[in-house]
Amino acid sequence: MAAITKYPEPLIFGLDIGTRSIVGIVGYKEAERFNVVAMSVKFHDSRSMIDGQIHDINKVSEDIIFVKNQLEKQLGGRKLRDVCIAAAGRVLKTAVGHGDYEFDENTEITQEYIHSIDLIGVEKAHDIILEELHENNEKTKYYCVGYTAIKYYLNDYEIHNLEGHKGVKIGADILATFLPEEVVSSLYTAVEKAGLYVSNLTLEPIAAINVAIPENFRLLNIALLDVGAGTSDICITRDGSIIGYGMIPSAGDELTEALIKKYLVDFDTAEKLKMVSSKKKSVTYKDIMGISHKITPDEIFKTLASVKDEITRKIADKIVELNGGVPVSAVFVVGGGGKLEGFTEVLAHMLKLPEERVALRGQEVMHNINFLVEDVKKDPLYVTPVGICLNYFDQKNNFIFVTVNGDRIKLYNNDKLTIFDAAVQYGLPNEHIFPKRGEDLIFRINGKKRIVRGYNGEAAIIKRNDAVVGMNTLIEANDKIDIIKSTAGDKAKAVLGSLPEYDGTLDFIVNDVKITCPKFAVVNGNPETESYEIKDGDNIEMQNYYLLEQLLTFMDVKPEGKVYVNNKEADLKDKVYENFVVSWSDEVKFDELPEATDEDKNKIHEKYKEKDASNELPEEKKNIIPDNEGDNLVMHVIVNKTPYTLTGKDEYRFVDAMDASAFDMSSMKGSRLETKIDGVHAEFIDLIHEGANIEIYWEK
Repeated sequence: MAAITKYPEPLIFGLDIGTRSIVGIVGYKEAERFNVVAMSVKFHDSRSMIDGQIHDINKVSEDIIFVKNQLEKQLGGRKLRDVCIAAAGRVLKTAVGHGDYEFDENTEITQEYIHSIDLIGVEKAHDIILEELHENNEKTKYYCVGYTAIKYYLNDYEIHNLEGHKGVKIGADILATFLPEEVVSSLYTAVEKAGLYVSNLTLEPIAAINVAIPENFRLLNIALLDVGAGTSDICITRDGSIIGYGMIPSAGDELTEALIKKYLVDFDTAEKLKMVSSKKKSVTYKDIMGISHKITPDEIFKTLASVKDEITRKIADKIVELNGGVPVSAVFVVGGGGKLEGFTEVLAHMLKLPEERVALRGQEVMHNINFLVEDVKKDPLYVTPVGICLNYFDQKNNFIFVTVNGDRIKLYNNDKLTIFDAAVQYGLPNEHIFPKRGEDLIFRINGKKRIVRGYNGEAAIIKRNDAVVGMNTLIEANDKIDIIKSTAGDKAKAVLGSLPEYDGTLDFIVNDVKITCPKFAVVNGNPETESYEIKDGDNIEMQNYYLLEQLLTFMDVKPEGKVYVNNKEADLKDKVYENFVVSWSDEVKFDELPEATDEDKNKIHEKYKEKDASNELPEEKKNIIPDNEGDNLVMHVIVNKTPYTLTGKDEYRFVDAMDASAFDMSSMKGSRLETKIDGVHAEFIDLIHEGANIEIYWEK
């Protein structure tokens, strides 16, 4: 094998996977020039692609392998792995998204800030597409395959280039293009089956315009038309920006099919007839019966005339539609389909333009393209594949693949992808990522509704390439991600003694002695002790009085004779409120109290017998707060400038504070979720401390 030739890095490999053929180009950039050092073309043996869409993945993959092998031979044995590709504009959708960002102070704008604002615009455009799909009840997933900036803004004023300027606010209007998942997926699959990795994906008209219409031409209202075999892709420029993309599923193959039907020939023969030169006097062919025929080029052109008129009419209508209802000033035509005899002249007529304003663009626009491959001339056929290579240097808007719990998923690569992005794309619900609370306990106390929250479960365990990581960990292509679902906590539990209303006492003056008694609880009409476990729907009343007989029972006495409350003779069923005065002359033992049944005695004794009659609260009650549960550590934290109290655990982690704040995780509202404790980045499982200042927000 020949020695591997050394070339300047990076060496870019581009593939134009077309309906009729696959064109492969390898080259490198040197200053403003792009040098093509290897080139290969493979025509499909069968109709493995139709209208720009792959129909036979295995056949297309075989053709890619052929092109790849040919290029590697030309490179002296150097192996190719990373490849740039482009998608045809079949069933594309476009939307303009506006993104903006404000700085805390006057800031110099770098390329990183510009890239970020571009991506915000892409995400806003994607939201528009999703809304459109929702309104039409369409379930197809669409992926962004390219975007261009229409306008940039600095401090709300339009500006051509943000880089290097200083300001407090930047903005961008981004024209983003989207294709259905199946179109993108089939391209990736065919490429990967050929042993290649997609390093960049763009749209064919975006690739072509990088070569065919230089920046200084884009001030003009020009249409770029890329006529292939299955599709005709269109791009419109005006006022220095690309203002629209479009396509029609009509191109060279329709002309070929017209000849097949007219002359009863196979596809390859019809292709040769289609491209016959007008300078020839005649051409001979054999039909599928093996009979030879001789016809003139004029006869062929007459056969194609009606189909050519129909295709150019559709193209002209689409150009006018994309340009706001008026014709453009000029049309640049690239691609093999545009080389058909008379094609540009008919299109000019359809657009009511002078013929010289609709022209093939090949050598004229390749001033900065240097072909170092023998016997290769600059041709409109090569504009798109060269543009695919050049797009590598402009933007890396490719997709990456990762594995989540054994399933392979595809993500749009914005250079800031995290575990959270992968989990969302995988379809893992938030409740499987973050700890889940157990069922709540709902009851009423003193006529008001009370909710005791269920206990928190455990957060999801996340691993990236077998190492335990956090949800905000950045990911790369081919990462292996394992997510063990979070668990649900126990159902909420509470006993009467844990309620804050249960704390406190009532003081009575009995025979000139201060008697302190605990408050009394009645559940669903029945007196209950502090150990009673509250049930859903219970109606609890904390009484601020004792019946006289309850007070006497608590004191374990039975007076002889009359008992007075506030100097008035009282009945055992009378209510005695705090600081009421109770008096009598003599007393007897508790067992002689006839009104107290054994059940009453047991309840009263169990509840109060061993209680300290002082005003000191029992230790286990000091950490109880309304509308919550728990008998462990109480912690006070600040979440997004709002104070919260955490109870019910021996220790608290970031997710506990996040759950208490009810931060909205139902949808992404920024490029990534930012989580901080006291200004320092934190993971969901990090421990927090008393008084912690916690921030949770979507980074724009």
